[in-house]
Amino acid sequence: MPISTRQFVGSTLALLTIGFFALCAILGTNIWLGERARIYSREVIEARDVKAIAVDLRGALQTAESSQRGFLYTGNEIYLAPYGLAKERALKAAAQLPDMTASYPSLQPAVSRLLTTISDKIEEMDQLVRNKQDRDDAAALALVRTNRGKLLMDEINLFTNGIVIAADDRLAELVGEQTDNALQLRLVSVIGGMVILAVAALGIFTIVRYTKELNLARNELTFANDRLEMRVAARTEELAIANTEMRNARDRARALLAEVNHRVANSLSLVVSLIGLQARTLESASAKAALDETRARVQAIAMVHRRLYDDGDVREVALDEYLTGLLEQFKTTVEAAEGITLKYEFEPVRLRTDASINLGVVVTEWVMNAFKYAYPDRKGEVRVRLDADGNGLGILHVEDDGIGRSAQEKPKGTGVGTRIVNAMASSMGATIDYVAGSPGTIARFSFPLAAR
Repeated sequence: MPISTRQFVGSTLALLTIGFFALCAILGTNIWLGERARIYSREVIEARDVKAIAVDLRGALQTAESSQRGFLYTGNEIYLAPYGLAKERALKAAAQLPDMTASYPSLQPAVSRLLTTISDKIEEMDQLVRNKQDRDDAAALALVRTNRGKLLMDEINLFTNGIVIAADDRLAELVGEQTDNALQLRLVSVIGGMVILAVAALGIFTIVRYTKELNLARNELTFANDRLEMRVAARTEELAIANTEMRNARDRARALLAEVNHRVANSLSLVVSLIGLQARTLESASAKAALDETRARVQAIAMVHRRLYDDGDVREVALDEYLTGLLEQFKTTVEAAEGITLKYEFEPVRLRTDASINLGVVVTEWVMNAFKYAYPDRKGEVRVRLDADGNGLGILHVEDDGIGRSAQEKPKGTGVGTRIVNAMASSMGATIDYVAGSPGTIARFSFPLAAR
């Protein structure tokens, strides 16, 4: 009996529905088991942390005891430095232990007792150190002979070993549960795969049968081929007209995009002018400086849109031309007023548009910072250089011979510029280095030239 189109569609939909539910079962099981695996992974990390803190606590106390013994035997206070550090490390680990073992109810009594024992042990070691510092060797010897310190340390070792064993047991349990998860996932995947294979086989059988019946009707289509060819020719002509219209539309879109870049550049230039007008009406020096910085940042973005309009290439920007224009404009507005000379040298490299905007903002921020902070006497030179290292990286250098900066020195100003530079570096996948010169500071911005 021939298969009708309705029967073919119905059987195909039924097979697709079965396959869909099989895939949903596999996907749901994967999600469920994946969530369980995530929970187990977190618990594994917690168990490892508990074990690590217990081992670190025990090691710190043993180090403290060894250093204390060295001081008792020799009287040389050089042993007190590692003793103090080890004691501080032990106290820090002990403070973290209750929170880290909160998911181990069976360990809570032992942890409570361990903390008390640690306190007693540290008090006993401190007393021996004080006796030795007071040159009361008899009192120190008497306290040692009580063996209280040894008993306390033995008790600490016992409790920490118990915590380590509990953490190891929990790790073993979690590994077993993860193994069970993997087995369940494999089983569901195999069963679901078999169902999907069966559905695919039935689908292929149905399609082959339906295709054979379609071949029987092929002769009926021969007569219609001539008419169809005529219609195809007409359609081809229509498509040619449509392609011409599409090309025209593409050209209009490119022209429109160029116009948009032109208008954006003009609008940003207007914003720069308005900011400058507003700055001249302010009496606060800090407010004027903030508006000047904002104007320079907007100007850097406007320069890119101006370059896009002039070049016609909206994907990439020639950095040497863009940065030259940016710094030339900066020189005309700032260099004469500041009394500081600005020099630059750029290799001819190209960069995608969005990254070029970010780089222009970075150059603006660093040059402004150099002008503001490098030379308190307002006399000096700022140098900007852009190189390509041959390994796909561009490296921006901003150098000065000013007062420099130390690694511990807090950045001057509000910190907005630093946050802006860090944000630009993050978006470009770049790295930032500040190197102390002799004198002055060298700021380096290394960024990938390829698109991300």
